[in-house]
Amino acid sequence: MGINLEAIRRIQSEIGTTRLMAVSKTRSVEEIMAAYDAGLRLFGENHVQEIVAKFQSRPSDMELHMIGHLQSNKVNKVVPLVDMIESVDSLSLLTKIDGAAQRCGKVIDVLLEYNTSNEEAKSGFVTKEELFDTLEASKDMKNIRVRGLMTVGPVDCPVEKKEELTDKAFKELVELRSECVRKYPEMDFGILSMGMSGDYMIGVRNGSTEVRIGTAIFGPRDYGNKA
Repeated sequence: MGINLEAIRRIQSEIGTTRLMAVSKTRSVEEIMAAYDAGLRLFGENHVQEIVAKFQSRPSDMELHMIGHLQSNKVNKVVPLVDMIESVDSLSLLTKIDGAAQRCGKVIDVLLEYNTSNEEAKSGFVTKEELFDTLEASKDMKNIRVRGLMTVGPVDCPVEKKEELTDKAFKELVELRSECVRKYPEMDFGILSMGMSGDYMIGVRNGSTEVRIGTAIFGPRDYGNKA
């Protein structure tokens, strides 16, 4: 299954300076390297088992992020292999990541995920208080570097309301980042990750610094192919 070069060029033109992440869930190493050869350098994976299977080695300028929900019992497997974990949704998870990073001798970048749409099926912090408590605790973590915030737009909503609700959710994350900057001016909140294949331009319009795109780059998924 080939890489859609035309789609890559179109998306890059639309998003301007926003970074384009190729979401490589279910994609083969060959497909990933085809996207790399097409000029993409930022890749995101949803599942730890796929990271382990496909990214034991990679080009030095390929950046890999964990973007899916991370179970605490898999932290030790993923921390040595990725550059960033975008889906930190609890203080306990952040603490485990800090310990794993210390054991493998690295400082790892993280984004804190916030559930802006209040959907029960989604991961993410659900209150500002929990988020701020985690940021406060992160000050004492030597192997963690908070780089910003992430959210996923609403999924369980009427089609005719999706654009409006997505825009509202992304605006909430922008405001939350402003609050974080005011409360913790010494921290780096430069990354705002919001927007996927169906809503990435809403993210870009609201100041997203990164969008996560899969199918438009790689074509329809082959769910039988896991490595």
